[in-house]
Amino acid sequence: MTSTERPLRIVLAEDSPLLRAGVESVLASAGHDVCAAVGDAPTLLHAWEAYGPDVVVTDVRMPPTNTDDGLRAAAAIRKLQPKLPIVVLSQYVSVAYLDELLGDAAEGGVGYLLKERVGHVRQFLEAVARVARGEAIIDPDVVRALVKATRSRGPLAALTPREREVLALVAEGHTNSGIAQRLTVSEAAVRKHIGSIFSKLPLEDGDRRVQATLVYLRSLG
Repeated sequence: MTSTERPLRIVLAEDSPLLRAGVESVLASAGHDVCAAVGDAPTLLHAWEAYGPDVVVTDVRMPPTNTDDGLRAAAAIRKLQPKLPIVVLSQYVSVAYLDELLGDAAEGGVGYLLKERVGHVRQFLEAVARVARGEAIIDPDVVRALVKATRSRGPLAALTPREREVLALVAEGHTNSGIAQRLTVSEAAVRKHIGSIFSKLPLEDGDRRVQATLVYLRSLG
């Protein structure tokens, strides 16, 4: 950290205790205050709410499902606090929730760094500082994956991850009530998602539920 950069209050999420301790030590040695270092996505959300950090640094895969929980939590935080800088530090490339992190509503800095490419402590600290200043630093592999995913989704590219999830359940034949139960949301929320899906997809007059299902199935081909 240079003399012109202020110390940052950081919430860190990493499920590996050894890596979590290492990253925490690196940040602390640079003068930053790691106000919480946690190992799962729900605790990350609680720590963000409790401490109001300047920056969130999170892994992608962590409990409770060990899939993309960290990235999902980061997207939820970004939705509630668009200006908060977020650094994703992972060995995995996942594009499922990058729209929320990089979209027009996202005002704060964002970074997606692959652990294997962060070769030096200074490089990592500089990336955190730049994201804190509002910059975007995305690993080239992540950019390529995002472009590929956007192209392959075709008309589904306009849908949010949740809307794509709802559409997949519609295509499986689930009713609004069944979708609500599976996603643990209200039927009103499901109706809202479906209405948004219908407005974004290129549908004609007729049974829009059937047409949306056909659009989804064609996107899988």
